[in-house]
Amino acid sequence: MRLFIALVAIVYLVGVGVVLAPTISTRWSTGTASDLFASVWLELPYALAWPGAAYHRMMGEQEPVKTNAS
Repeated sequence: MRLFIALVAIVYLVGVGVVLAPTISTRWSTGTASDLFASVWLELPYALAWPGAAYHRMMGEQEPVKTNAS
């Protein structure tokens, strides 16, 4: 059971990294550390919800629209 929970946690964290990868790669060399942190902070809720987004894509449903409240 511990192995199963560990595998689920690893897959989840890898998925979060995959979702955040484009944001990190675009900001890594071009901006300041605070720009990188701000970009990751804005994308983090959507990255943490990647299983739901993957489910919606698999079922052919429309995903919720991202809105940045600034």
